[in-house]
Amino acid sequence: MEFVIVGYGRVGARTATILSTEGHGVVIVDHDEDRVEKARDDGCEAIEGDAGDERVLEQARVSEADALAALTSDLNANFTACMIANSHGCRTVLRIDEDYREEIYRKYAADVDEVVYPERMGAAGAKTALLGGDLNVLGDLTEHLTATSLEIPEGSSAVGRRVVELDLPGGARVYAHGRRREPMTIPLPRTRIEAGDRLALIAEQASLEEVRSSING
Repeated sequence: MEFVIVGYGRVGARTATILSTEGHGVVIVDHDEDRVEKARDDGCEAIEGDAGDERVLEQARVSEADALAALTSDLNANFTACMIANSHGCRTVLRIDEDYREEIYRKYAADVDEVVYPERMGAAGAKTALLGGDLNVLGDLTEHLTATSLEIPEGSSAVGRRVVELDLPGGARVYAHGRRREPMTIPLPRTRIEAGDRLALIAEQASLEEVRSSING
């Protein structure tokens, strides 16, 4: 698959590294000359320019890309890049860098495919670690893993068990849990699973179907 990454800061660089390691094509767009040079030194194709300029994104072959991720620290610049990508039929991922607020999410989420907010995830992880939760699963994320979410059906062998007791195929791990119609959060060790709950999992791509069968069975 082909991806355009706008912004080669901490989040953008890590995302590009994972995608490249998996064999995907990645083009970096950044207005900062030093970051563009760093991206090239890291082996990425990189274009210096303003991602809010459609001509720059066209140079990055946005019309041929499967998705664009706007991952700079400038929310307005990210949104502009996503809107240009939308006009080219490209899937869009928008980074929100400021403190997460529901009105910010509502303002932007309807116009993009996904919204990510790394700082909020980091804060939630720190809180979970302080409360004794298992955060190591997030640190285990590598280029070989993918994330998915599943709903727990009636009759699942997972019902009634604690999240930390689940023994899933292929070393799959749970990183978030939510009750029916409630937001998902990183679960604490004593959280017990009920029918209708949702689990967010990290697993190897090759074992996803086996994991689904295990949960549904």
